[in-house]
Amino acid sequence: MVDLVTSPGVVENIRDAAAAGQEWVVGVRRSLHQHPELAFCEVNTAARVKSELNAIGVDRIRTGVAKTGVIAEIDGAKPGPLVILRADIDALPIHEENTFDFRSQIDGCMHACGHDGHTASLLGAARILAGMRSAFAGTVRLLFQPSEEKLPGGAPAMIAEGALDNNDAGPPVAIFGQHVRPGMESGTIGVRAGAFMASADEIYITVHADGGHAAEPHLQNADPVLAAAHIVVALQSVVSRVRPPGDPGVLSIGRVVADGATNVIPPEVRMEGTLRAMSAAFRRDAHEAIRRTVSNIAAAMGATISIEIKVGYPALVNDAGATALVRQASTEYVGPERTVDIDRWYAAEDFAYYLEQVPGAFYMLGVGNKALGIASAVHTPTFTLDEPALETGAGFMAYLAIRALNETN
Repeated sequence: MVDLVTSPGVVENIRDAAAAGQEWVVGVRRSLHQHPELAFCEVNTAARVKSELNAIGVDRIRTGVAKTGVIAEIDGAKPGPLVILRADIDALPIHEENTFDFRSQIDGCMHACGHDGHTASLLGAARILAGMRSAFAGTVRLLFQPSEEKLPGGAPAMIAEGALDNNDAGPPVAIFGQHVRPGMESGTIGVRAGAFMASADEIYITVHADGGHAAEPHLQNADPVLAAAHIVVALQSVVSRVRPPGDPGVLSIGRVVADGATNVIPPEVRMEGTLRAMSAAFRRDAHEAIRRTVSNIAAAMGATISIEIKVGYPALVNDAGATALVRQASTEYVGPERTVDIDRWYAAEDFAYYLEQVPGAFYMLGVGNKALGIASAVHTPTFTLDEPALETGAGFMAYLAIRALNETN
C-alpha cells in the first residue's frame, strides 16, 4: 500500500489523472446541465450516472435507492475501512437565462446550484479511484443523492436504505461532501470546522379576523393587517432577546399577503418566513418563542392565528478531525495559498444528516471567475461555474478519499 504522507508522487499521479479526464468530466457536466431533473424525479440523471460508472468499471452499483439515488463502491487493492463521498443530483425550478450552447433544455428547470458539477466531479473522482486501486486499502462508497433541494431531503431516505451501512471492516470512518461556491476563486478549497451551515425551518402564519370596510375599523373585532404588522416587528425580538449573543441565527418574514383593497380590510393575512440557526438549543427555544409571540400579540389585538413551523434540515456541523484532514489534504493537493478558511453560511444542506452519524466534513470548491464574468450566485437564473474548477473538484475528492483511508490504516 502507498503511504501518501511519504509518497508525494501519488499527488502528482492524481493531478495527472484529473487533467486527463477533464474533457470527459466537462462533457458529463454539460450533458447533465442540459437535462436537469427536479427532486425525486432524477430518473435520467441516475441512468446516466449508472452508465458512466459501468463504463469506468466500478465494482458494485445499486440503483433506485431513495427512489432515484445511486450507491456504488470501489475497492482498493486490499481490504480495509470505508470512506464515503457524496454528490447531490437534483436541479431547481428556475428558468435559465444563460445563453451558452449547453443551457437547460427544460423550461422552468435548471442546475442553478451546481449539482451538475457535483455529480460530474464525483464521477471524475470515481474514474481516478478505479484506476488507482493499488494506492489504497479499503473501500470508497459513492453516494449520488436525490432531492437535496426539497424537504424532507434525500439524505434521510438514503440513510434508511443503507447509505451509511458498515462494510466488513466496520462502520464508515469518514464522509465528505463538496459544494461549489461562486464567491470563491476557481479551483480553491474552502474549509470550516464546527457549525458551518444553518438549520432551516419554514414558518407559516395566518392572522384571522372578521374583515370589513376600511372606513369603519371600529365596527370590527380586529384588524388582521395591523396585527400582522405588529407580529412581523415583534418576531425580531426572538433574535435580539431569545438568542444568546454568541449563537448565530436569523429570522426573516419574506412573504406577506393581505388581500384587501384601499377600502377593504381583509379577513385574514398570511405570512411566510424562515428561521436559520446554528445550534439545536436556540432552534428549540426560538420555535417556542415564535408561537408565544404570535399568539399573544394576536390575542391582544382581538385576532386569532394559525401557525405551522415546518422543521427542515438540522445545522451542519463539521467534525474537527475530518475538517483538519480536509485542510491538510487541500494544502498538499492545491497548495496552502489556495486553501482558504471560510465563514459560516446560512444556507441549509441535508448533508447535515450524514454528519450526525458519521465523522466528516462538507467543504467548498471555488468556481468563480470574475475575469470571465462568472460570478452569479447560486439559485439565480444566470448561475454557472468556471469549468476548469471541475478538474480540481474531481482530483481533490479522489485524493481526499485515499488520504482518509491511509490515515485510518
